[in-house]
Amino acid sequence: MKVLRHEEFEKGCEAACNGPYDGRWSKTMIGYGPEDSHFVLELTYNYNINSYKLGNDFQGITIQSSEVLSRARAASLPVTEKDGVSSILSPSGYKFILVDQPQPVNRDPVLSVGISVSNIEKSVLYWKDLLGMQVVQEKEREKTLQFGSNQAKLVLKQGLPNQGGELQGLEAKVQEAGGTILTPYITLDTPGKAQVQVVILADPDGQEICFVGDEGFKDLSQFDPLGDELLIKAMDEDKSDEWFNKKGRTKLSE
Repeated sequence: MKVLRHEEFEKGCEAACNGPYDGRWSKTMIGYGPEDSHFVLELTYNYNINSYKLGNDFQGITIQSSEVLSRARAASLPVTEKDGVSSILSPSGYKFILVDQPQPVNRDPVLSVGISVSNIEKSVLYWKDLLGMQVVQEKEREKTLQFGSNQAKLVLKQGLPNQGGELQGLEAKVQEAGGTILTPYITLDTPGKAQVQVVILADPDGQEICFVGDEGFKDLSQFDPLGDELLIKAMDEDKSDEWFNKKGRTKLSE
Protein backbone atom coordinates (compact mmCIF):
# COMPACT_ATOMS: atom_id res chain seq x y z
CA MET A 1 0.00 0.00 0.00
CA LYS A 2 1.01 3.64 -0.29
CA VAL A 3 0.74 6.47 2.19
CA LEU A 4 -1.98 8.73 0.79
CA ARG A 5 -1.83 11.44 3.47
CA HIS A 6 -0.57 12.01 6.99
CA GLU A 7 -1.75 14.55 9.58
CA GLU A 8 -0.61 15.46 13.10
CA PHE A 9 -2.88 16.72 15.89
CA GLU A 10 -1.89 18.30 19.19
CA LYS A 11 -5.10 17.33 21.02
CA GLY A 12 -7.76 14.65 20.82
CA CYS A 13 -10.37 14.71 18.07
CA GLU A 14 -13.70 16.27 19.05
CA ALA A 15 -15.43 13.44 17.17
CA ALA A 16 -13.28 10.84 18.99
CA CYS A 17 -11.62 9.76 15.72
CA ASN A 18 -8.53 8.76 17.71
CA GLY A 19 -10.50 6.89 20.37
CA PRO A 20 -11.23 7.98 23.96
CA TYR A 21 -7.99 9.92 24.26
CA ASP A 22 -7.29 13.64 24.58
CA GLY A 23 -3.56 13.80 23.87
CA ARG A 24 -1.38 14.25 20.82
CA TRP A 25 -2.08 11.86 17.95
CA SER A 26 -1.60 11.35 14.23
CA LYS A 27 -3.69 10.04 11.34
CA THR A 28 -2.28 8.23 8.29
CA MET A 29 -4.44 7.22 5.34
CA ILE A 30 -2.96 4.27 3.46
CA GLY A 31 -4.20 2.16 0.56
CA TYR A 32 -3.68 0.86 -2.97
CA GLY A 33 -5.10 3.97 -4.65
CA PRO A 34 -6.94 7.29 -4.14
CA GLU A 35 -9.40 7.50 -1.26
CA ASP A 36 -12.36 8.33 -3.52
CA SER A 37 -11.99 5.12 -5.53
CA HIS A 38 -10.31 2.60 -3.20
CA PHE A 39 -10.76 1.04 0.20
CA VAL A 40 -8.24 2.73 2.47
CA LEU A 41 -7.10 2.23 6.04
CA GLU A 42 -7.03 5.06 8.58
CA LEU A 43 -4.15 4.37 10.98
CA THR A 44 -4.40 6.38 14.20
CA TYR A 45 -1.42 6.65 16.50
CA ASN A 46 -1.80 8.02 20.03
CA TYR A 47 1.59 9.15 21.27
CA ASN A 48 0.96 8.28 24.92
CA ILE A 49 -0.67 4.85 24.35
CA ASN A 50 1.49 1.74 23.93
CA SER A 51 -1.12 -1.03 23.50
CA TYR A 52 -4.76 -1.70 22.69
CA LYS A 53 -7.04 -4.57 23.61
CA LEU A 54 -8.27 -6.47 20.56
CA GLY A 55 -11.86 -7.66 20.46
CA ASN A 56 -13.35 -10.69 18.72
CA ASP A 57 -15.48 -8.71 16.26
CA PHE A 58 -12.92 -8.11 13.49
CA GLN A 59 -12.66 -11.09 11.10
CA GLY A 60 -10.02 -9.63 8.80
CA ILE A 61 -9.35 -7.81 5.52
CA THR A 62 -9.16 -9.96 2.38
CA ILE A 63 -6.64 -8.90 -0.27
CA GLN A 64 -6.01 -10.47 -3.67
CA SER A 65 -2.24 -10.46 -4.05
CA SER A 66 0.21 -13.27 -4.68
CA GLU A 67 2.86 -10.57 -4.41
CA VAL A 68 1.97 -9.80 -0.79
CA LEU A 69 2.09 -13.50 0.03
CA SER A 70 5.51 -13.85 -1.61
CA ARG A 71 6.90 -10.83 0.23
CA ALA A 72 5.59 -12.14 3.55
CA ARG A 73 7.27 -15.51 3.02
CA ALA A 74 10.50 -13.90 1.79
CA ALA A 75 10.59 -11.80 4.96
CA SER A 76 10.02 -14.97 7.07
CA LEU A 77 6.78 -13.56 8.47
CA PRO A 78 4.50 -16.24 9.94
CA VAL A 79 1.94 -17.18 7.28
CA THR A 80 -0.96 -19.27 8.56
CA GLU A 81 -2.48 -21.83 6.21
CA LYS A 82 -5.94 -23.16 7.06
CA ASP A 83 -8.39 -24.88 4.70
CA GLY A 84 -6.45 -23.56 1.72
CA VAL A 85 -6.58 -19.96 2.95
CA SER A 86 -3.44 -17.97 3.77
CA SER A 87 -3.37 -15.20 6.35
CA ILE A 88 -0.91 -12.98 8.20
CA LEU A 89 -1.19 -10.71 11.22
CA SER A 90 -0.17 -7.08 11.34
CA PRO A 91 2.18 -5.93 14.14
CA SER A 92 -0.90 -4.90 16.11
CA GLY A 93 -2.55 -8.29 15.68
CA TYR A 94 -5.05 -7.49 12.91
CA LYS A 95 -5.72 -10.28 10.42
CA PHE A 96 -5.13 -10.02 6.67
CA ILE A 97 -6.44 -12.86 4.48
CA LEU A 98 -4.47 -13.26 1.25
CA VAL A 99 -5.89 -14.67 -1.99
CA ASP A 100 -3.03 -16.27 -3.92
CA GLN A 101 -3.75 -14.63 -7.28
CA PRO A 102 -1.92 -11.83 -9.14
CA GLN A 103 -2.62 -8.42 -7.66
CA PRO A 104 -5.06 -6.60 -10.01
CA VAL A 105 -3.98 -3.31 -11.58
CA ASN A 106 -7.36 -2.15 -12.88
CA ARG A 107 -9.27 -2.46 -9.61
CA ASP A 108 -8.76 -2.37 -5.85
CA PRO A 109 -6.94 -5.47 -4.52
CA VAL A 110 -8.93 -5.17 -1.27
CA LEU A 111 -11.82 -7.57 -1.78
CA SER A 112 -13.66 -7.48 1.52
CA VAL A 113 -13.72 -6.68 5.21
CA GLY A 114 -15.24 -9.20 7.59
CA ILE A 115 -16.82 -8.60 10.99
CA SER A 116 -18.53 -10.85 13.51
CA VAL A 117 -22.10 -10.02 14.45
CA SER A 118 -24.22 -11.32 17.30
CA ASN A 119 -27.48 -11.31 15.31
CA ILE A 120 -27.04 -11.57 11.56
CA GLU A 121 -30.69 -10.79 10.75
CA LYS A 122 -30.63 -7.53 12.69
CA SER A 123 -27.26 -6.60 11.20
CA VAL A 124 -28.45 -7.21 7.63
CA LEU A 125 -31.50 -5.03 8.26
CA TYR A 126 -29.21 -2.26 9.52
CA TRP A 127 -26.61 -2.38 6.72
CA LYS A 128 -29.13 -3.09 3.94
CA ASP A 129 -32.37 -1.33 4.79
CA LEU A 130 -30.97 1.59 6.75
CA LEU A 131 -27.57 2.23 5.18
CA GLY A 132 -28.42 1.16 1.63
CA MET A 133 -26.02 -1.72 0.93
CA GLN A 134 -27.11 -4.63 -1.25
CA VAL A 135 -26.84 -8.31 -0.30
CA VAL A 136 -24.71 -9.94 -3.02
CA GLN A 137 -24.04 -13.35 -1.51
CA GLU A 138 -25.63 -15.51 1.18
CA LYS A 139 -24.27 -18.53 3.02
CA GLU A 140 -25.20 -20.25 6.23
CA ARG A 141 -24.32 -17.86 9.07
CA GLU A 142 -22.75 -15.42 6.59
CA LYS A 143 -24.00 -12.52 4.43
CA THR A 144 -21.98 -10.42 1.98
CA LEU A 145 -23.04 -6.86 1.16
CA GLN A 146 -21.74 -4.17 -1.16
CA PHE A 147 -22.47 -0.55 -2.05
CA GLY A 148 -21.23 -0.87 -5.65
CA SER A 149 -19.79 -3.58 -7.89
CA ASN A 150 -16.38 -1.88 -7.93
CA GLN A 151 -16.13 -1.48 -4.17
CA ALA A 152 -14.90 -3.68 -1.34
CA LYS A 153 -17.49 -6.01 0.14
CA LEU A 154 -18.64 -6.24 3.75
CA VAL A 155 -18.89 -9.80 5.09
CA LEU A 156 -21.08 -10.30 8.15
CA LYS A 157 -20.45 -13.53 10.02
CA GLN A 158 -22.55 -14.96 12.79
CA GLY A 159 -19.53 -15.11 15.02
CA LEU A 160 -18.32 -15.79 18.52
CA PRO A 161 -20.81 -13.48 20.28
CA ASN A 162 -23.68 -15.61 18.96
CA GLN A 163 -22.45 -19.02 20.03
CA GLY A 164 -22.94 -17.91 23.61
CA GLY A 165 -26.67 -18.06 22.90
CA GLU A 166 -26.64 -21.85 22.89
CA LEU A 167 -24.62 -22.05 26.10
CA GLN A 168 -26.73 -19.43 27.81
CA GLY A 169 -29.87 -21.28 26.70
CA LEU A 170 -28.49 -24.48 28.21
CA GLU A 171 -27.61 -22.63 31.39
CA ALA A 172 -31.13 -21.19 31.66
CA LYS A 173 -32.69 -24.61 31.05
CA VAL A 174 -30.62 -26.25 33.81
CA GLN A 175 -31.28 -23.36 36.17
CA GLU A 176 -35.03 -23.55 35.55
CA ALA A 177 -34.94 -27.27 36.35
CA GLY A 178 -33.18 -26.60 39.64
CA GLY A 179 -29.87 -28.06 38.46
CA THR A 180 -26.44 -27.02 39.70
CA ILE A 181 -24.41 -24.42 37.81
CA LEU A 182 -20.82 -24.41 39.00
CA THR A 183 -19.63 -21.62 36.67
CA PRO A 184 -22.17 -19.37 34.94
CA TYR A 185 -21.58 -18.37 31.30
CA ILE A 186 -18.18 -16.73 30.95
CA THR A 187 -15.67 -15.85 28.22
CA LEU A 188 -12.14 -17.12 28.90
CA ASP A 189 -8.90 -15.84 27.39
CA THR A 190 -5.92 -17.96 26.38
CA PRO A 191 -2.88 -15.72 25.74
CA GLY A 192 -2.24 -15.42 22.02
CA LYS A 193 -5.10 -17.76 21.09
CA ALA A 194 -8.86 -17.75 20.63
CA GLN A 195 -11.33 -16.81 23.32
CA VAL A 196 -13.82 -19.49 24.35
CA GLN A 197 -17.22 -19.32 25.98
CA VAL A 198 -17.79 -21.73 28.86
CA VAL A 199 -20.60 -22.92 31.14
CA ILE A 200 -19.77 -25.53 33.83
CA LEU A 201 -22.57 -27.65 35.26
CA ALA A 202 -22.80 -30.48 37.80
CA ASP A 203 -24.93 -33.62 37.39
CA PRO A 204 -27.03 -35.01 40.29
CA ASP A 205 -23.93 -36.77 41.67
CA GLY A 206 -21.81 -33.64 41.49
CA GLN A 207 -19.83 -34.70 38.42
CA GLU A 208 -18.46 -31.62 36.69
CA ILE A 209 -19.47 -31.06 33.03
CA CYS A 210 -17.79 -28.27 31.07
CA PHE A 211 -19.58 -27.02 27.93
CA VAL A 212 -17.44 -24.95 25.53
CA GLY A 213 -18.58 -22.84 22.57
CA ASP A 214 -17.93 -24.77 19.35
CA GLU A 215 -16.35 -22.12 17.12
CA GLY A 216 -13.92 -20.76 19.70
CA PHE A 217 -12.95 -24.28 20.73
CA LYS A 218 -12.22 -25.27 17.12
CA ASP A 219 -9.74 -22.39 16.86
CA LEU A 220 -8.24 -22.95 20.31
CA SER A 221 -7.81 -26.70 19.87
CA GLN A 222 -5.79 -26.54 16.63
CA PHE A 223 -2.64 -28.68 16.76
CA ASP A 224 0.36 -26.56 17.74
CA PRO A 225 3.60 -27.84 16.18
CA LEU A 226 5.51 -25.92 18.86
CA GLY A 227 3.70 -27.69 21.70
CA ASP A 228 6.62 -29.93 22.73
CA GLU A 229 9.09 -27.07 22.47
CA LEU A 230 6.94 -24.77 24.61
CA LEU A 231 6.43 -27.48 27.25
CA ILE A 232 10.16 -28.26 27.50
CA LYS A 233 10.98 -24.55 27.70
CA ALA A 234 8.45 -24.08 30.51
CA MET A 235 9.84 -27.04 32.44
CA ASP A 236 13.42 -25.82 31.98
CA GLU A 237 12.45 -22.40 33.29
CA ASP A 238 10.51 -23.80 36.25
CA LYS A 239 12.31 -22.68 39.41
CA SER A 240 9.77 -23.99 41.90
CA ASP A 241 12.21 -26.62 43.27
CA GLU A 242 14.59 -23.82 44.24
CA TRP A 243 11.73 -21.92 45.89
CA PHE A 244 10.66 -24.96 47.94
CA ASN A 245 14.28 -25.69 48.93
CA LYS A 246 14.66 -22.15 50.26
CA LYS A 247 11.56 -22.78 52.39
CA GLY A 248 12.98 -26.08 53.64
CA ARG A 249 10.24 -28.05 51.92
CA THR A 250 9.86 -30.24 48.85
CA LYS A 251 7.19 -30.20 46.19
CA LEU A 252 6.55 -33.92 46.53
CA SER A 253 5.53 -33.58 50.18
CA GLU A 254 2.91 -30.93 49.47
